[in-house]
Amino acid sequence: MPPHAKIWSTETQDQRYEFVEIGCESLIKINFLANECAISISYNGINQAVMMASPWDLEDFLTGFSLGNGIIEHIDEILDIRLKSIADAWHAELEISSRSFWNLKQQRRQLAGSSGCGLCGVEALEQALPALNPLPDSTLPPAAHLAELRQRLGDAQVHARNSGALHAAAFVDAQGRLSLCREDIGRHNALDKLIGALQRGRHDPRQGFAVVTSRCGLELLHKAVRAGIGTLVSLSAPTSLTVDWARRHNLNLIHAPHRDAPRVYSPAPRAR
Repeated sequence: MPPHAKIWSTETQDQRYEFVEIGCESLIKINFLANECAISISYNGINQAVMMASPWDLEDFLTGFSLGNGIIEHIDEILDIRLKSIADAWHAELEISSRSFWNLKQQRRQLAGSSGCGLCGVEALEQALPALNPLPDSTLPPAAHLAELRQRLGDAQVHARNSGALHAAAFVDAQGRLSLCREDIGRHNALDKLIGALQRGRHDPRQGFAVVTSRCGLELLHKAVRAGIGTLVSLSAPTSLTVDWARRHNLNLIHAPHRDAPRVYSPAPRAR
């Protein structure tokens, strides 16, 4: 993949703000707040989406967004990424393969039309509940690889230490090391960034597991399955629909509560 635009340096990613506390207005304090910007995304010259995100690791985000939303099936279908900073926003122009672009145009046609059209509603549901290929079976991670996961993830969140207000998605490799961590104001964006980092780094997503700090809803499952992630760990409880789909698609789904032992929801427990 060709070289791309340089993203903001780490020194400018969090913004300092002065504030006072009620009842003590004479004492000015300083805090860091999470940075947020609008990112417009175009494919082959056609505008696709505008997302609110944290303005770092944008190439990881764009790669993961494209893969996790079914726009591409493989990273090599992205031919180029061009990023342009516009005031408080970014514009991303992606060039994708002809086959991927044709598929994208078909999706756009399906979603076009008035909201009162019954057929359009059915097609929109097909986008929300897409047909996914089941994953190959993956072994569950050893319990030791889940030990002190919250603390390890907290240590890896360099941006959240300054500003808070950020979700994270991380990857723990086959040796139990937390090898990648991506942060964003959006929980979907954080996972997109992690998927992008895995793809761009040519990591095998089945040799380890992904962990997310947010509620584990169905949209995150879609992204994980499409990216070939074999095991997804959530620090917040999954929804019932997510568990059903995880079992249906061979995704190992684990909830790591704050105090209790990790809970394996998928694969389904077997009676002994």
